[in-house]
Amino acid sequence: MSFLSRYQFSVKPQEALLIVITMFWGGTFLAVQYAVTLSDPFFFVGLRFATAAIAVGLLSLRSLRGMTWLELKAGVAIGVAIAFGYSLQTWGLQSISSSKSAFITAMYVPLVPLLQWLCLGRMPGLMSCVGIALAFVGLILLAGPEGNLLALGAGELITLAGALAIAAEIILISAWAGKVDVKRVTVVQLATASLVAFSMMIPAGESVPSFSPGLLVVALGLGIFSAIIQVVMNWAQRSVSPTRATVIYTGEPVWAGIFGRMAGERLPMLALLGAAFIVAGVLVSELKFKKKKAALPEGNDNACAEQE
Repeated sequence: MSFLSRYQFSVKPQEALLIVITMFWGGTFLAVQYAVTLSDPFFFVGLRFATAAIAVGLLSLRSLRGMTWLELKAGVAIGVAIAFGYSLQTWGLQSISSSKSAFITAMYVPLVPLLQWLCLGRMPGLMSCVGIALAFVGLILLAGPEGNLLALGAGELITLAGALAIAAEIILISAWAGKVDVKRVTVVQLATASLVAFSMMIPAGESVPSFSPGLLVVALGLGIFSAIIQVVMNWAQRSVSPTRATVIYTGEPVWAGIFGRMAGERLPMLALLGAAFIVAGVLVSELKFKKKKAALPEGNDNACAEQE
């Protein structure tokens, strides 16, 4: 029996939807980069998530009545992490390309086990450590300006801090998973992210920009799209494993790089090599060693072959 006949490539409808939103997700980096030419970062992030909160809230009016203290606390904590993650990412886009921003942001995946070790005392596995090392090498290659591999610019450092915040968001979501209502927590976290971003305008010295149709369209569009992404992810990941979902999400920076190239961005070869290291680090960090199964009697060989 040939390899192709034994192993067929199949994609569930849920996985297909995740692939589609990942493609569009990669394109949002260019949209945000355009938005920060019309607005300061904190105001834009506040407007974006206010739109998302209203969109999800309108669809979840009945569910909101049963809000619990735990859900409110979880939503606020996750929302603060979201606000810092996206605000720092948006801020960084003022000085680095959308392609570079997307690959640095993708480092949140290998950073999750590192943060769990530092904050929760959970030692990362071997493959997680390898993934962290690969991603770090990739960051140095990708971000080193003008061939100086040991120098990270302000934009790269700000974006890396944003990736840390997104990693914290994932850890917080995992901590409350199964204990809260998804719809209610989603509304609270989006509203919190909006309020935190708006409040940061004061210490950052930002002011409300003059009305611009382009800014309004981008903010409303990304806000509604953020709501759609959240709903699709929550629905699809009920039947898609975290590992498989992460592999799909790894395509986000790749698509961002493709869209960036179509828009005229050009990463040097060394930066492209760094991007490849980061993607490899993300994938490797999700690999797990399988324990060896006990040998089966000879009569069961055929059954095993059929299960494969």
